[in-house]
Amino acid sequence: MKFEILTIFPDFFRGPFDYGIVRRALEAGRIAIGVRDLREFAKDKHRTVDDRPFGGGEGMVLKPEPIFECADTLALPSRAERLSSAARESVVLLSPQGKLFDQAMAAQLAALERIVLICGRYEGVDERVGRHLADREVSVGNFVLSGGELAAALVVEAVTRLLPGALGNQASAQQESFTAAAELGGNGPSSTCVSGGLLDYPHYTRPAEYRGMAVPQLLVSGNHDEIRRWRRQEALAKTSRNRPDLLDAAQLSEDDRKLLAQVSQKEQ
Repeated sequence: MKFEILTIFPDFFRGPFDYGIVRRALEAGRIAIGVRDLREFAKDKHRTVDDRPFGGGEGMVLKPEPIFECADTLALPSRAERLSSAARESVVLLSPQGKLFDQAMAAQLAALERIVLICGRYEGVDERVGRHLADREVSVGNFVLSGGELAAALVVEAVTRLLPGALGNQASAQQESFTAAAELGGNGPSSTCVSGGLLDYPHYTRPAEYRGMAVPQLLVSGNHDEIRRWRRQEALAKTSRNRPDLLDAAQLSEDDRKLLAQVSQKEQ
């Protein structure tokens, strides 16, 4: 997997990619990351990459020329080819106006061979970039950042951890929050692997008691069937409390619905 990042702040990425899973994936050759400085494609002596928008308005907007000309050096397939079902590359414009990035999109991107991430800045990016260069416009949340650099780092990590060999134990990616069974070949949720779109269940480790706070006795009982049931119920309860919107799309069995009913009774 190759990531190309188009930005006016290339030095920003010297920190986020020097640690953890991304660094290990880089060292193992699972991924490669190229960071392109858009100012190198500016035409004037001041290396200007922004301008005031036509029609007036507050703030400055990134100009199209540096972005398009930087993209030209990457020998990309045409936008039409990238939008086809057989596409193995994507150009992503990171923008608050984009489609919300989630685990399902991360899985889609992880199936590609190259991803180009365009980092917006200031009040936005010339609309021609989104309409004629990018094939995806993506937002990392319902909030506004000063630029797309943090968003790009989030996308790189979320995608990287889904690549074969990036994690020490690939099953770890299957049991995390937001991972739907459909993304993993249809394996149903088991409460110990594949969340089925729910938030993760609670985790405890040693010591079994700390400052008067004890681990739930069931978890040290050795009864694995009961542990799986407890974990599933706790995942349902946490999702119901914190992200009830996820329940609408989650794969819920009849047993899950009974567990949810029990959760609702306890919380009343």
